[in-house]
Amino acid sequence: MENAPNDPSSPVLPGGDFPEPTGELVQPIILLVDREEPCPEDEGIAVAALASVKALLANPRHPYWRIWAQGAFAKSVRRADSKMFAKVTLEFPDHELAEIGTARALGFAPMEAGSLPKRLAKLQVSGTVLPPGEPMEPTSVRIVLDDSLGMSTGKVAAQAAHALFAWVLEGKPEELDAWRAAGCPLSIERIDSTAFRKNARTADGPVIRDAGRTEITPGSATAFVSVSPRTQRRP
Repeated sequence: MENAPNDPSSPVLPGGDFPEPTGELVQPIILLVDREEPCPEDEGIAVAALASVKALLANPRHPYWRIWAQGAFAKSVRRADSKMFAKVTLEFPDHELAEIGTARALGFAPMEAGSLPKRLAKLQVSGTVLPPGEPMEPTSVRIVLDDSLGMSTGKVAAQAAHALFAWVLEGKPEELDAWRAAGCPLSIERIDSTAFRKNARTADGPVIRDAGRTEITPGSATAFVSVSPRTQRRP
């Protein structure tokens, strides 16, 4: 996507309120996990990925995108209950809200991992559990997951976000434009490892391979984006 307005490789350098970072950059994504009525897992995974991308699309000239994209694309999916989610929304106005079904998430531009604001740093990363729910209705843009890996909700949400982000950066500009014009519809498709390997050959974006820092074997292929001209609804 050379010269696209959302390309974080554009030559914007830190300055002013954004000094040159001294440590690893991470993109915080805050997922609403309501204690009484949590959203279905796949909606939560999809909305976390969408929040990640919306943060870029809303502010592509933020100087940390370029530096962050040259590294490991690190993302941190943290959970907040309804009360805390509302506090974060008010306290940090430089966020982008994503909504899919009953799921809600906030996406931010990259921040230094070692100096996250206290409110964000206190939010839990591990242990996020959402009810399985029904499979999502397929959309023209789908994040395909290898369901055999047994990743936790937070882990798979980060992998899904990696896949969608990579597609936005490296996919066909006309597909991205059509997706944005349609309101960024997004769904999750889970398949077994055999089908994943087969379908990954025709993926519409990069196939994401995990670094293996947590949960799964290094180099495991986890997710990719699939785009179809029209959505085929279930009968």
